[in-house]
Amino acid sequence: MSCSKIIAILFVLMCVVPVRADLAKALAEPNLQRRARLALDNASAQLKAASEAYTTGDWDKTKAALEEMRQSVDLAYESLKATGKTPRNSNPHKNLEIRTRGLLKNFDGLRQRMAFEEREQVTPIFSHIQQVHDEVLEAVLAPKKGK
Repeated sequence: MSCSKIIAILFVLMCVVPVRADLAKALAEPNLQRRARLALDNASAQLKAASEAYTTGDWDKTKAALEEMRQSVDLAYESLKATGKTPRNSNPHKNLEIRTRGLLKNFDGLRQRMAFEEREQVTPIFSHIQQVHDEVLEAVLAPKKGK
């Protein structure tokens, strides 16, 4: 293997390792509400990383960051569901709704900058996050039980 290939591989690994570090940190958190917050922080960071990667023309890095953003949102949602708290009375659930709404707004801005073919590739991720947002919003706005 040539020296330039080794350098290229090392550079790619250096770029990928920090991306996964924050999601691993969230996965390792035993407190479910804190885990959800860390996962949402990672989702925001990944969207920013995806935007920067797209600006520099690195499509593979863009897709990887957006996929990790989706995984982070899923982790946050599953963590909050596992708490067993009623979403209507839970500030972390309300925070999840607010933050996913912001992610969707910024993600849509990124999608608008993309070419049509690229936009089609990231639409399933956008739709999935939209679905999570809608489920959380519905749960937070659900009427009180027993009335």
